[in-house]
Amino acid sequence: MTIERTSLRSCLSVGNEGRVSEKVARAKLLLPALSLAVLAMAGVAAQEKPLRRFELRAECPTFWKLIARREKLQRVATGFGFTEGPVWDPRGFLYISDETLNQIFRIYPDGHREGLIHLGDPDGNTFDRDLNLLDCASVLRAIIRVTSKGQYHVLADRYEGKKFNSPNDVVLGPDDAVYFTDPTLDLPKGEKQELPFQGVYRLDARGEVRLLTRDLAQPNGLAFSPDGRRLYVDDSEHRDIRVYDFLPPGTPANGRQFGREPGGPNDGVPDGIRVDRSGNLYVTGPLGIWVWDPAGHHLGTIVVPEQPANMAWGDPDYHTLYFTASTSVYRLRTRIQGFIPYLSRRRRVGSTKLGNHHHSAASSSHPQRAFEWQVV
Repeated sequence: MTIERTSLRSCLSVGNEGRVSEKVARAKLLLPALSLAVLAMAGVAAQEKPLRRFELRAECPTFWKLIARREKLQRVATGFGFTEGPVWDPRGFLYISDETLNQIFRIYPDGHREGLIHLGDPDGNTFDRDLNLLDCASVLRAIIRVTSKGQYHVLADRYEGKKFNSPNDVVLGPDDAVYFTDPTLDLPKGEKQELPFQGVYRLDARGEVRLLTRDLAQPNGLAFSPDGRRLYVDDSEHRDIRVYDFLPPGTPANGRQFGREPGGPNDGVPDGIRVDRSGNLYVTGPLGIWVWDPAGHHLGTIVVPEQPANMAWGDPDYHTLYFTASTSVYRLRTRIQGFIPYLSRRRRVGSTKLGNHHHSAASSSHPQRAFEWQVV
């Protein structure tokens, strides 16, 4: 999410204390109709707000090696409240969070949508190695796992006995641990900040939470380089991107500035981050998506009609970049394949032996298998 937005933070839930009252049951039946009504109103508001003109702005010729000069932007779906957290499911659809409608949706390439779960202010999403959907649940102040039937299980909601602020974005690391940011950008109204800092954390399979760094003002998007040796985290308040050397076992070191994305007060700030197979970064920022090479050179900007908050690589070949942008979801074809951590295999440097982990049927024959983490 971005710091220029105020979200509705109501949490819809049903208790587990026996039978649901008749009034609650009747309200549940009304939820789909209410959601459709809100979607319609959001769509009208979106039409009234002037949109930017889509544009590809190259800062150097290398930009055109990644995106064709005449590539067209497509709007997949619209009429949402505030879209975030896209992640592509190999079965052929996109999960997105709507922070205003308090839902996670499935979005299909033809624009068809299905509600998965009502959840207070869902945010960033990813898959783990077994293709379980993980979500940053802001109202719950937790990292949760969501089932295909719309149920959830809390994986972590505290550090050293204190509640997280509002987990924002999450990514799978080269060691199969989960890494996430915890700014105060979506701290529920009226609730107390218990941790005196905004951190970046590692969550392992045993449920152990480890603080990696607390040196960012409002850590937001994060991503790993394809070789697993770099961790990128952007700071929405300072409008910059930080990079850390990533050392085993799951330790960032030598933090330094990778790049800055200055802009006007309403132009957008660094938020979601994605990486392609060559290590180029795609970072939301003023006017759209800023594209950076691994050395920190700004290659160009994808100007998007609505301010994007996050991205995901998708389609069967993972050559399409999907954007969640305010009330809509957009897609843009690229000339390069995206890097997908949860579909990538691991090996040790100097060895052809693969690490042991689960392969789902959806990914076992996928071209993404050619990508490998480089684990020292």
